[in-house]
Amino acid sequence: MIKVKLGKSDVHVTPVTFGAWAIGGWMWGGADRDDAIDALNFSIDQGMTSIDTAPAYGFGLSEELVGEVIKGRRDKVEILTKYGLRWDTDGGGFYFDTIDNDGRPVKMHRYASKESVIAECEASLKRLGTDYIDLYQIHWPDTTTPVEETMEAVERLIEQGKVRASGVCNYDVSLAEKAAGELLLASNQVPYSMVRRDIEQDLVPWCIENEVAILAYSPLQRGLLTGKIKPDHQFGDGDTRPNMPHFKSENIALVNDFLDKLKPVAMAKNATVGQIVIAWTLAQPGITVALVGARNRQQVEENIKGMGVSLTDIETEQITEELNQLKLNI
Repeated sequence: MIKVKLGKSDVHVTPVTFGAWAIGGWMWGGADRDDAIDALNFSIDQGMTSIDTAPAYGFGLSEELVGEVIKGRRDKVEILTKYGLRWDTDGGGFYFDTIDNDGRPVKMHRYASKESVIAECEASLKRLGTDYIDLYQIHWPDTTTPVEETMEAVERLIEQGKVRASGVCNYDVSLAEKAAGELLLASNQVPYSMVRRDIEQDLVPWCIENEVAILAYSPLQRGLLTGKIKPDHQFGDGDTRPNMPHFKSENIALVNDFLDKLKPVAMAKNATVGQIVIAWTLAQPGITVALVGARNRQQVEENIKGMGVSLTDIETEQITEELNQLKLNI
């Protein structure tokens, strides 16, 4: 399967990468362990070998599941994980209150001091059952720690061979410039979808100019852009999507009306609407990778097929023109 290079690094990943947030269960209303293991195994077997995870995804559970699956075939996969979002310390800046997988209240903190980054890396390596991480990314900016200190810690991990490349997540241009001034910055993972395109204004041009890969997370807007969610959709307990503006009933209806216009294109290409959305996302300037979540084998299969769908320039432009007419109440 084709792979793409992350910036100026020597790390190559699949353009559609397995997003392992949902299998951790946190903020998704839980997850079935057997389905998650099967989905990961199937993904690797089918050639989608890049997996993006994080300690915060299920409070270690997502990384543990990934570690279980990659035993004996670490050389066949690319592991992207994160640091800097902790629930087990009072250090750094308070982020928000949440509930862990056992229903206990916890406080999330954005914390990326040198000592914390190094300690988190060791914990992730243990959960993943590996001695190196392909791409190590700060999960969210930590305003209590200088960027220089955080990047110095990652540089040390690279020198020790525990990390191959450094990335950031949710960094604006100013922070990305600071990080890139300290060490080679391979990527910036940020939210991007048909209904969330704000990065096109400044971050995309900066990343293109500086050869920094963009990893687009939630390109299907947490399932909204599959067309499978209706205005009366019943979400499970613990699922945070109903509290998000994109999932207001009126916005779901507007999005589904737009997706109906993609159906002729999807039918002509023997594809699903979701696969057309993925293809459009990857066709956008500066977008290197689409991180797409999956909780079972069927979802993985659909995501993989999305890599095989291509749009002509005219089709991409026509979809964008239709998209520009979509006005959501956000």
